[in-house]
Amino acid sequence: MISIQLPDGSKREFPQPVTVADVAASIGTGLAKAALGGRVGPPGHTKLVDTSHLIEADESLAIVTAKDPDGLDMIRHSTAHLLAYAVKELFPDAQVTIGPVIENGFFYDFAYKRPFTPEDLVAIEKKMTELAAKDEKVTRRVLPRDEAVKHFKDMGEAYKAEIIGSIPEGQDVSLYREGAFEDLCRGPHVPSTGKLKFFKLMKVAGAYWRGDHRNEMLQRIYGTAWATKEELAQYLTMLEEAEKRDHRKLGRELDLFHIDDHAPGMVFWHPKGWAVWQGVEQYMRKVYQDNGYQEVKGPQVIDKSLWQLSGHWDKYKDGMFFTESEKREYALKPMNCPGHILIFKQGIKSYRDLPLRYGEFGNCHRNEPSGGLHGIMRVRGFTQDDGHIFCTEEQILPECLAYTALLQKVYKDFGFTDIIYKVATRPAARIGADELWDKAEAALIASLEASGVEVVMAPGDGAFYGPKIEYTLKDALGRQWQCGTMQVDFMMAQRLGAEYVAESGERHAPVMLHRAIVGSLERFIGILIEQHAGALPAWLAPVQVVVCGITDQQGDYVQEVVKALQKQGVKVQADLRNEKITYKIREHSLQKVPYILVVGDKEKASGAVAVRARGNRDLGVMPLADFQQKLAEDVATKV
Repeated sequence: MISIQLPDGSKREFPQPVTVADVAASIGTGLAKAALGGRVGPPGHTKLVDTSHLIEADESLAIVTAKDPDGLDMIRHSTAHLLAYAVKELFPDAQVTIGPVIENGFFYDFAYKRPFTPEDLVAIEKKMTELAAKDEKVTRRVLPRDEAVKHFKDMGEAYKAEIIGSIPEGQDVSLYREGAFEDLCRGPHVPSTGKLKFFKLMKVAGAYWRGDHRNEMLQRIYGTAWATKEELAQYLTMLEEAEKRDHRKLGRELDLFHIDDHAPGMVFWHPKGWAVWQGVEQYMRKVYQDNGYQEVKGPQVIDKSLWQLSGHWDKYKDGMFFTESEKREYALKPMNCPGHILIFKQGIKSYRDLPLRYGEFGNCHRNEPSGGLHGIMRVRGFTQDDGHIFCTEEQILPECLAYTALLQKVYKDFGFTDIIYKVATRPAARIGADELWDKAEAALIASLEASGVEVVMAPGDGAFYGPKIEYTLKDALGRQWQCGTMQVDFMMAQRLGAEYVAESGERHAPVMLHRAIVGSLERFIGILIEQHAGALPAWLAPVQVVVCGITDQQGDYVQEVVKALQKQGVKVQADLRNEKITYKIREHSLQKVPYILVVGDKEKASGAVAVRARGNRDLGVMPLADFQQKLAEDVATKV
């Protein structure tokens, strides 16, 4: 007898080997119809398999349906194959390459003699729907590597043959077939094409074969797939809203910044955009001051020997910018950590000096591929709110605990309250002894547990020098943005010779906590623009108030109001143009100014202002002093 243990603890016994589909059918017809695959194996060591997977010994099994994250991934993976199937049906000469699952969807790369057009995408999607409606069974078979290479060469699929040829000799590979289409894949897949109902093709883009710019350019078709019609509709609606909020579009409309081909990946900040920048920087500078940080500033260009000594060279040299002077090679710094260690090393440090917190608005440069650049979200030149805490082992936990509380307050002030807390543990390629990694990981987990937040584990995703907490924001559209980080590093300070004198008189290397709250200021401002759809809160808006006169007769009073607000520290502008007041209001509303003050003869005579708040809200006429108090409260409370 074969005993199958289910997630609820119950068991089912069978007299002979059974498939996942058989087990699902034994539980009920509803589950049998909904089953997409299964997870076999004990907790923590499970493997995702097809419904056709044969269970030949006692095993733990969880049936996977479209309601499970694994089920949704299977749908997307299988829809990528359906896309390739449809392309081959319509364009037999096209060659298929790779088609993985990505966030919210999938893509597949093709080699074809001409560019795919929008009309082609419509035809391909229609063909996908037709093929899915056939409900063709998806079957798996295994071939020896060399036999599989020959199989795909005979089909004219040179790219697939090359992929298989890179697999070590003597290994078997799995192939999946649906109808007339067969593809190389490790799987698993849904049991039939009829399970694929809710998908849409999104766009075509260029992609180099194997991601190498020296190789030929392929065509990448992106798509999205969901478990239900409602989820697909919600996602497409979210994309429409995201397009309206696109920081690149709003950056132009609101005259905040631009990117120029003369400096790809670098930002040209316009006056209003720079005002936003200054708002973020000055806020973060006060965070430094109020929480025991000493602000420092390091050089931009540093000899490459420092990066070799710190360990960054081996990991990041391909993404660094270099220059040379007097036969010495230098790098523009891609991060600030080694520079802060050099500052720490100046003078003798005692255990009484720890924790020592350095903060820097550090300008960094990374040679990102041009294809990966994206507005101000992904750039080559950026500034970090970078900080490093030098401490003892005993201080790790309290420092991490205090940091999480600080980060939560900062994010709330910027309008974010939904945060994901992820602990990324030791990667395979790392430096340092395992016992140090044990201590560092334990401290990070304990600090989050003490903070009362839910902890998500990310095994193997830590930095090469230490584990980290990743703080990820959810924005108004439910999108996730990883911004903050806290990394525990036992190694880098030691490698660069940093020491402090312990209470015993011995010298020890300090533990180094790498931390950032907003991360790249450029990227964070892009996130803020999209979070608020360009309508930044009053405390952060580049122009907080515009004062408009109805006629020339109020010009002197308009200037009087402007001066009073400027004295208060308000970013205010006067609009004395010879235009209709309705035109002025509409124009400043489109610029998303938080408050528009209108003054006519009555307001001038009484020392009042007519207040219009963003969103076309008429707050009525009030004394100027009352408006000043309201605005001060808005700014103070970060409304």
